[in-house]
Amino acid sequence: MKDENLITVALAQIAPVWLNKAMTLQKIEKQIDEAASNGASLIVFGEGILPGYPFWLALTDGAAWNTKVNKELHAHYVQNAVTIENGDLDSVCKLASTHKIAIYLGIIERPLDRGGHSVYASLIYIDAKGEIQSVHRKLQPTYDERLTWAPGDGNGLVTHRLKNFTVGGLNCWENWMPLPRAALYAQGEDLHVAVWPGSDHNTKDITRFIARESRSYVLSVSAIMRIEDFPPNTPYLEKIFEKAPKILANGGSCIAGPDGEWIVEPVLNEEGNIYQTLDFNKVLEERQNFDPVGHYSRPDVTKLLVNRERQSTVEFRDTFKK
Repeated sequence: MKDENLITVALAQIAPVWLNKAMTLQKIEKQIDEAASNGASLIVFGEGILPGYPFWLALTDGAAWNTKVNKELHAHYVQNAVTIENGDLDSVCKLASTHKIAIYLGIIERPLDRGGHSVYASLIYIDAKGEIQSVHRKLQPTYDERLTWAPGDGNGLVTHRLKNFTVGGLNCWENWMPLPRAALYAQGEDLHVAVWPGSDHNTKDITRFIARESRSYVLSVSAIMRIEDFPPNTPYLEKIFEKAPKILANGGSCIAGPDGEWIVEPVLNEEGNIYQTLDFNKVLEERQNFDPVGHYSRPDVTKLLVNRERQSTVEFRDTFKK
């Protein structure tokens, strides 16, 4: 009989085939197969891994107005983004069902419910039955990300049961936003997933901080990105390479325990799955002296209001069917 208190997780620290949706999907599926063969119940991928992070913005004067290079790179990005409604994640969902493994996957989403032309940095949770249970669109793109990503909404601020754990997740610098964190804590989160585009400068401090604040396990999962990960047919590749370092993202995936100490320190410049088995009892031990939404909270004094309505530009009130 399986111990519901124990869970093996896989942190998929991989490089995308940058801005190539089809080939990056193949890499993602390979890591899912491997994780399942190693007994993982959950595998997590970095922010926007499918089809990749918009590194060109910082390398090609991305804030320049109305330029050909920015327009063409953006169009290429949108063409390789993920439209869930069109079945772009069907193969991943099928693998989840086949292997009975849950998946957190960072995608660049091109949703039809917002017209199908803007893109969002979204974190998708697929359960072990292969069903998409939540799509969390990043609330606030960071700095130059706002030049290509649209801001999301609170619809995906939800948690999910996985064995005895309650899992939830946020994208990149959302993890620095105390109120979204609190929204997840209040839903019983004790296994927090933080996804990043890459590099230990993102993960080395906040991973342990969130773990200590929440008395939860924290999985920080990042991508790798090197010069060789740019496909040769990338638009304006020579211009991107003019300012690009050899390593744009060095990984830094890591795991902190509910006491805020390292279980897996940031792993640098290594591509592949990182495995660890976690014990739910450690959560209960650390909640004994601090529980931020339980015995160490004062909802009579401070309380959070969360709007989880999916936002849209239009609401149709008719019976027309195509």
